[in-house]
Amino acid sequence: MSDTRTEQRVFLFLQGPHGPFFHQLARMLRLAGAEVWRVGFNAGDSAFWPHRDSYLPYRDRVEEWAKACDAILVDKKITDIVLYGDTRQIHAEAVTCARARGLGVHVFEEGYMRPYWVTYERGGSNGNSRLMEMSVDAMRQMLELSDMDAPLPPARWGDLREHVFYGALYHWFVMFRNRPYRHFSPHRDLPVTAEFKLYMRRLLKMPLSALERRIASLRIRRGGFPYHLALLQLEHDSSFRAHSPFASMSEFIEVVMRGFAAGAPRHHHLVIKAHPLEDGRVAVRHDIRRMARALGLQGRVHYLRGGKLAQLLADTRSAVTVNSTSGQQVLYRGIPLKTFGAAVYAKPEFVSTQTLEDFFAGAQRPDRRAYQDFRRFLLETSQIAGGFYAGRARRQLLRQVVDMMLSADDPYDALKSGTAAPRQQLRIVH
Repeated sequence: MSDTRTEQRVFLFLQGPHGPFFHQLARMLRLAGAEVWRVGFNAGDSAFWPHRDSYLPYRDRVEEWAKACDAILVDKKITDIVLYGDTRQIHAEAVTCARARGLGVHVFEEGYMRPYWVTYERGGSNGNSRLMEMSVDAMRQMLELSDMDAPLPPARWGDLREHVFYGALYHWFVMFRNRPYRHFSPHRDLPVTAEFKLYMRRLLKMPLSALERRIASLRIRRGGFPYHLALLQLEHDSSFRAHSPFASMSEFIEVVMRGFAAGAPRHHHLVIKAHPLEDGRVAVRHDIRRMARALGLQGRVHYLRGGKLAQLLADTRSAVTVNSTSGQQVLYRGIPLKTFGAAVYAKPEFVSTQTLEDFFAGAQRPDRRAYQDFRRFLLETSQIAGGFYAGRARRQLLRQVVDMMLSADDPYDALKSGTAAPRQQLRIVH
């Protein structure tokens, strides 16, 4: 295993996942001997960081952040920055400053094979990940240094309720306690008050939404018709905004429905599945109904709001997405997949290069052996068992990720050099 000594390691945390994960991670790094600082940009950041002696509030305009960030890096003798997602403006500028000074950049993201894993990479994630430049053959060569069996996912995942709860709480603080941060500008287009209302409405409607989902799922699964899946993403998600050719989810839906109308056999149906955290800010259902009427697809297009993907994948013929991580669940089952945006898994061995019309007419199956090698490579490098939101998931994540952050090698180099730490096998929860 790589040397994990922490002489002169000073970490600067920026914005993280909603909830206590970042401050718990900082506590573990301090126990290991590192020094930790945190920049907060609003009252939500402050509320989830109880280490007041290491908190640095940023209250100026976002246009002045790059200069302020560089000053902090020098003043605090920072050696590493830590952030959640690398595309929002304050993070992208911090990464630029850190790279210019040769500092370590630790990027957390939702798992490439979510929901049972999270992503930890150095330098960048999603379209900025080192995976974008790696071939499957190169991954296979590195895997020759390991004989680990890929861990299986647990039978149950309990992060969604906690995710929504911490999101609502975070936005409450930004709404009602944000006066000291009057120049704060959210990285999303929606006002914070609207974000908070959407989180609260989602929390309150969870039981009703679950019932509606169950009914819609039963109609699809018992309908007796062949169907194809369109996997939607959150329109404000960083991977969609920064690494896709579409300006909105409505554009993607229109492209998919036109391709389906032109290529799919007339007895086939299209199931459009929303992201589990879709909160109604985008009029998806209205757009689908409008397009179905315009293309003569009434009765052949079904909208499903959230829910578990595995049940739908049991019978689907194919799936399309922009660059959702859900595409990995599709490939894991050997189902044909077509993507439109930059994705770490969009390798020619297992993602279709057919036109959309031809794909719906007769999709070619992926090279499942190549995908299994790709999946195993991820599980031995950047994918860590656990989650950001539920207490048990955070504990599982912290057991592994602290040593990875302190290692001299990033996850991919650690496997290549033969110094990767043994991975935990996930415990099955019944």
